[in-house]
Amino acid sequence: MLGWVGLLWLIESVDAMTGHALDTFGIVPREAGELRDIVPAAFIHFGFDHVAANSLPLLVLGFLAALRGTRRFLSVAFVIILCSGLGVWLVAPPHTNTAGASGLVFGLFGYLLVRGFVDRRLIDIAVGLVVAVLYGSILWGVLPTAQGVSWQGHLFGLAGGVAAAFLFRDRPVDGLIR
Repeated sequence: MLGWVGLLWLIESVDAMTGHALDTFGIVPREAGELRDIVPAAFIHFGFDHVAANSLPLLVLGFLAALRGTRRFLSVAFVIILCSGLGVWLVAPPHTNTAGASGLVFGLFGYLLVRGFVDRRLIDIAVGLVVAVLYGSILWGVLPTAQGVSWQGHLFGLAGGVAAAFLFRDRPVDGLIR
């Protein structure tokens, strides 16, 4: 996760040095050519304050999600990024440009919140409860309350995280909570 967050800071540094040339990789809604920017948009930020706001939650939530394995984590992250980006592409206001890792942050939050219940693992339920206590207030971010903040990316990222918990669940043989 340190490498992932370091990459975000490196990309933002390059963006700043090039006069924000990378901002064009954000998602402009309902333009077919913008579909190719869904994945890159999760790595682009609109300034250092933006990447800083996503860094700590991404480190913490990403670390917790990655404890179950790198391959699973990357699969979960990919599903979240796709869901968040497609949601932005479909629902964001016209003529806007959306980018950033906050959709992934919300998705990891949702994934960790429900994973334990889906997998029926007590340790993951406990992790989900701790995550809910520490980061539960981010749920306000799925509401259209702040100008210039993509509640669409947050909402669809959260939904993508919940979907990923089901897609990548462990299938218990006995159905018991372990």
